[in-house]
This record gives sequence, C-alpha cells and structure tokens, in this order.
Amino acid sequence: MEAPGLGARLGAEGRAALEVWGVSRLGMIVLAWMAAWLFASGHEAPGPWLARWGRWDAGIFVGVARDGYFGPGTDPTHVAFFPGFPMAMWVVHLVVWNWTAAGLVVSAAAGAVAVIALGKLAADESDVDGSRAGAQGAANATLFFVLAPAAVFLAAGYSECLFAAFAFSAWLAARRDRWVLAVVLAAGASAVRVNGLFLAAAIALEFLLAGTERRHWRQLPLLLIPVLPSFGYVFYLQRNTGDWFAWQHAQAAGWFRTFKDPKSAWDQTWRAAFGQTQEDRTAWVFQLELVAVVVGTALTLFLLVRRRWPEALYVGLSLLALGTTTWFMSVPRAMLLWWPLWTMLGAWAVRRPVVKTLYVCCAAPVMVGVALLFLSGQWAG
Repeated sequence: MEAPGLGARLGAEGRAALEVWGVSRLGMIVLAWMAAWLFASGHEAPGPWLARWGRWDAGIFVGVARDGYFGPGTDPTHVAFFPGFPMAMWVVHLVVWNWTAAGLVVSAAAGAVAVIALGKLAADESDVDGSRAGAQGAANATLFFVLAPAAVFLAAGYSECLFAAFAFSAWLAARRDRWVLAVVLAAGASAVRVNGLFLAAAIALEFLLAGTERRHWRQLPLLLIPVLPSFGYVFYLQRNTGDWFAWQHAQAAGWFRTFKDPKSAWDQTWRAAFGQTQEDRTAWVFQLELVAVVVGTALTLFLLVRRRWPEALYVGLSLLALGTTTWFMSVPRAMLLWWPLWTMLGAWAVRRPVVKTLYVCCAAPVMVGVALLFLSGQWAG
C-alpha cells in the first residue's frame, strides 16, 4: 500500500493553516519594505533589507549563536536568553550565509510547524462537525495568530516561533494521549524560553486529570523530562558564573525585571502609558501592555469557568510571571503563545463570522503599527 502524501498527513486543517501562514509572510516582507522607505533619512536610499530584521533581541541571539555566552567581549546580561533559539540558528547558519537570515529561516520554518499544530487544535475546538468547518476554524485561528498586535516577532529572528512550534505541538500530542512525544516536545520548549516550565506544569496537570483510559501511572516519571533543559541551563550558568541565580540577575540588570506586586506593576505601567513620562510612541506600546494583561486575565478566568484547568494554569503562570515585575513588558509577545486564545477565537468565528471581521478590522492596524515601530528601529516590543 502506498504511503499517504504530505497533504493527506497534514489534513485539511493543516493545509488551511499553512496557506494563511505563507500569505502572511508575504505581508511581512511588504511591511519591511514600507518601513525601509517611510523612515529613510533625508534623500538617502534605505539600507539593506535584512538590516530591518537585525534589531534588538535579534542581534543578541546572533551574538550568542556566533560567540556563545562567555566568549571575549560578550555581554553578561545575554544569559537572560535561553540557548534553544541560538542553537537552532547555529545549525541553520551552516547552510545560510548570513546570521540574521539564519534567524529568519528558523522563525519561518518553526512558524509553519506551529500553525499546523494550532490549526489541528482549532479544528478540535470547533463545535461544528465536518472537515470543512475544521479547516475554517484552523484558517481563522492562524489568521488571528498572524494578525496579533505583536505578530512582527513571528517573522523576526526571535524565539517566539520556535517556542510555539514546540509548545503547540506538545499540547496537541498531550491531547492525543501521546505522552512521550508531548514531554519531549515540551523539553524542546523549555530549552527555548522559560515559559516551557509553565507548559510542563500544564501537561503534568493534563496527565493527572486524564482518565485511566488516557494514561497509565507508570508514565508518571515522564513528567520530569520537560524541566531538565531549564535546570540544565541553570546548572551551566552556575558552573560559569558561580551564581545559581545568574538568569534572574541578568533579567534585572539588562531589562529592569525585578519582583513587584501586581498593583505596583500595573501602576508603574499606567504611568508610563498615560502619565506623560514616556515619548508618545513608547507610551502607546505601554498602553498595549495594559490591554494584553486585561486580555490575559479575562482568558484565564474564562478557562477557569470552562474548567479547562491545564490551559488556565499555563496562561495564568505566564501572566503571573510578567505581571509581577517592575512594569509590564513583552506581554503582547507572550500573548502570541497562548494557544487557547487563538483556537477559541477561531472556533467562535466559524459560528459567528462577524468575529473575524471585527478582529481583522481592529487588530490588523495595531499589528501594522507595532511592526513599523520595530522595523524602523524605534521600539523593541
């Protein structure tokens, strides 16, 4: 018997998600071209196209991939970035001539994997029977994902896409009761971002709440696998710095991330957003941070009401980690990784098409604004 082709293995929902992803990458190319010309200096032609993408954290990832964490002249705060994405860049750079381009390739390929898993999760989310409805839900969820306010970071050489590829696929595997695959993929996520620990907690809770027909207690030790890369990285930093808390100290030194209670963090972010203490474009981005926190809080509460405990745990831990620092920072980027938000919106839009119209009309302009700020070097996000 002939093996099924790639299209058959992807299914209608996977193909629908990939179509949206591919077209959206063309849109990002257009935005980068726009930023190059809109923000060119005087009568000079804009610089190289790749220079639009080699900014902020992308440059840090290039430095880590090329020079490591502790090479001559390296910045000690760069240990705040987990090694998974720089390692992937190093591998791709073996065949891609440019470090920035290598990061873009990793994000493009990983994003394709992420949206396939997201599409399958969204198809499962739909209350409407039939493959056509499942494919529509997958396309909707992917469209909402790529039009999110911080979606430019899905195109840049940042770690969001690689983490999403591991995390979304891990959750899909857990929902299919493929526990070995789920924990291995979650371990990959833990090597990319600290959020992998939140994913590990969600998968552990999913395992514990699953009935005996879905899991066996002899599989319980598998739940330790996802935390191993994070603890291994902590041990590696301790061996090189003598500091068990080198990661936290780098966060504080480089990005002013120190523990604050949620009210203090909200008040400080509010002052940055509306207190005329920041430039207008910076204040606007802090306003987005506040909106993202509100969305995350509402999503967590909704998941709790729906008794979707593992997903509520994942989103809640992510929100707690970002909501208890000096001020809210990078919450819209973290929102990209909240797969329940995209899958539920995708399924809802199948039943209520006006949801897609409303989302696209409101979110797309915000996404374009954030993308132009990033691509013109005015804001890191």
